[in-house]
Amino acid sequence: MANDFELLSEVTRLEVIAVNLSIGERKKLRAQFGGRRWRKLKGVGRVRFPNGEIRQAELHWYEAHGIGRRKMKVKHVLD
Repeated sequence: MANDFELLSEVTRLEVIAVNLSIGERKKLRAQFGGRRWRKLKGVGRVRFPNGEIRQAELHWYEAHGIGRRKMKVKHVLD
C-alpha cells in the first residue's frame, strides 16, 4: 500500500503487534535511529493521499521511547 500520505487525524484503536526481539527490522531501526526498546504498533486514522483522496486507513509504524514514531505506512484502506 502507499507510503506517501498526510495524517489528518489522531490515530485511534492502538494495538502493539510486536516488541523488541519480535521485530524483524530491529537492528536496522537501532542503527538508523538509536533507541533500545522498539515496538511495532497499528491503529486507525484518517489520511490524505497525493491524489487528494481522503480515506480511513489502518496504519502500522515503529516507535521507541525518546525516539517517537518512525516509518509509518498505510497497511489497508478501510472505507
